[in-house]
Amino acid sequence: MGKKSRGLNAGKKLKDKRAAARWHNKWFVRKMNALKSSSDPLEGASQAKGIVIEKVQIEAKQPNSAMRKCARVQLVKNGRQITAFCPGDGATKLIDEHDEVMVESIGGAMGKTKGDLSGIRWQVIKVNDQSLDALLKGRIEKARK
Repeated sequence: MGKKSRGLNAGKKLKDKRAAARWHNKWFVRKMNALKSSSDPLEGASQAKGIVIEKVQIEAKQPNSAMRKCARVQLVKNGRQITAFCPGDGATKLIDEHDEVMVESIGGAMGKTKGDLSGIRWQVIKVNDQSLDALLKGRIEKARK
């Protein structure tokens, strides 16, 4: 690799070199090609509403052995289906089919999965506009629909 261009008219060459070098940065490439927004079911939003289609159990990855309680959710905004984790002891008992839930990112590294959950990037935070955490702790009762 040669030296950096110096001199009175070197600006264009420096600028072009910098522009070319930026394409070796994966974050720059992702941003410029809009890879996140095109593949993300939430379309860049931090939270989204959805309707519970069914409750499912997903096997934890090795070395753990557990059935993690999750829900298949169809998003209201675009009709896409995602699997969302139901955090908390007995959370699935409070979530029924056809309930309206709010989902958010589960907070794994680089927007990926967290812990021993394979392929699950979202978690349920609200059920019928009531906080799942408050329902679990018994602060509020589940509303009748």
